[in-house]
Amino acid sequence: MSKPVLTILTGSRPVTGLEQLEALADVRLASDTGELAAALPGTEILYLWDYFADGLRENWSRADSLKWIHVPAAGVDRLLFPELAASEVTVTNARGIFDAAMAEYALAGILYFAKNFPAAALNQRDRHWQYFPTYNLAGTRALIAGTGSIGRTTARLLRAVGIETDGLGRTARTGDADFAAIHASTDFAAVAGDYDFVVLAAPLTRDTRRMLNQEVLSAMRPTAVLVNMGRGELADQDALTLALESKSIAGAVLDVTDPEPLPASSPLWSLENVLITPHLSGDSQTHLPALAAQFEANLTAYLAGRTPANVVDKRLGFVAAGV
Repeated sequence: MSKPVLTILTGSRPVTGLEQLEALADVRLASDTGELAAALPGTEILYLWDYFADGLRENWSRADSLKWIHVPAAGVDRLLFPELAASEVTVTNARGIFDAAMAEYALAGILYFAKNFPAAALNQRDRHWQYFPTYNLAGTRALIAGTGSIGRTTARLLRAVGIETDGLGRTARTGDADFAAIHASTDFAAVAGDYDFVVLAAPLTRDTRRMLNQEVLSAMRPTAVLVNMGRGELADQDALTLALESKSIAGAVLDVTDPEPLPASSPLWSLENVLITPHLSGDSQTHLPALAAQFEANLTAYLAGRTPANVVDKRLGFVAAGV
């Protein structure tokens, strides 16, 4: 029995676990758009190892045998162009791989402001020994936009340090195992003022784009801190910048921006109440091997005739289970 053709869009980074994949499939490597165009005819499985590489949409007509695309990322917003969304091609993602690292990132960002590390950094820069106030997390409240696996793992970690944690999802509901309550995303502005921390961990979809808008920002407490580790486009960045400049909210931890990379001209870089990181909240010393092992397990299931794990609902733009 012949092996299926597996094309891996590598971009510029070496593929972890390549040797194991070559034992299961006829592997083709494509590092750029031109190589992808040549590799797509006859390809049954496409592995977007470099999720940020381009070329699939413009070469879609060459994907004459494609049945399954795997994205080693949590969000698939960059991928779901209309032609693919309307096709019969299965799309899977890396749900579960980034949860712990992103939960830790959210907690670190919250602690950064709770323990007033911005003041500490300024004092250290100036070689100045001066007391500054801090506060405990126990008894504070957080709202997590996104009730999938990342949001739930984050909620459990925040609860462990005494933060009362609610969720923001597609529908309002109670009795959830991980959130004290889940509010409907349409009520974001109505409830935002009840929280000390707002964490954006939702997938980017038509419904969530710029969910953090001027109305929500105006409703937030002046002492509130925002952590965005989802997508930059979840926030109206102009409105967010104005809120931070005027200190109508206390601060923000931004792992994602709109656009990325954040231009050097952005005023966000110079604000003392902003911490910017380069889209790394899900990364750790284990994430690349974990991504490789996840895809190998999914490929083994696929070859055995089973449905691979983490199938994305292309109408919604995310894996719908548990959200």
